[in-house]
Amino acid sequence: MATPALRLCSACLLSLVLVLPVQANSQGWREQLPQANLVGSGDFSWFGFSVYNAKLWSPSPQVDFAEPFALELTYRRSIRRETLVETSLDEIRRIDVNALQGEREVQWARQMSKAFVDVSDGTRITGVYLPGKGCQFYVDGKLQHEVDDPAFARAFFSIWLDPQTRSPKLRAALLGLNP
Repeated sequence: MATPALRLCSACLLSLVLVLPVQANSQGWREQLPQANLVGSGDFSWFGFSVYNAKLWSPSPQVDFAEPFALELTYRRSIRRETLVETSLDEIRRIDVNALQGEREVQWARQMSKAFVDVSDGTRITGVYLPGKGCQFYVDGKLQHEVDDPAFARAFFSIWLDPQTRSPKLRAALLGLNP
């Protein structure tokens, strides 16, 4: 027969075993970039309306497409998934007119539809860029979708990081280039 101390110890051990997997899974994108630090952040507004806050995380203070990084967008308004997909495709096309040749537009739209959700104020989507592999998307800290396509990943993150971005001030803020 187990003593009260042994029963208590067994209960504690069982609790620990049940809690550890939950804690391991709750780290989200940080599992991919455990050494990531905030490089820069800024707000994106459209016609005076705040759309989202963006944060760029990286293990390196100099972010480029040779190293992994994470871009976290915290939305400030409701936007439908379809609008996010269409806007992303428009921006990819605007930056590189040849990026969406052939079936690529349909394939990439399908990937984004799996990665995105309808967002509302406070929804957080984090994209993790993995050089040579592709990217992962997390919604409110939970893995939503993985894209195993390096060309897609580069084109998608270029929306914010390419010199031809729609918002050069936000790009500068993300890259820590503001004085």
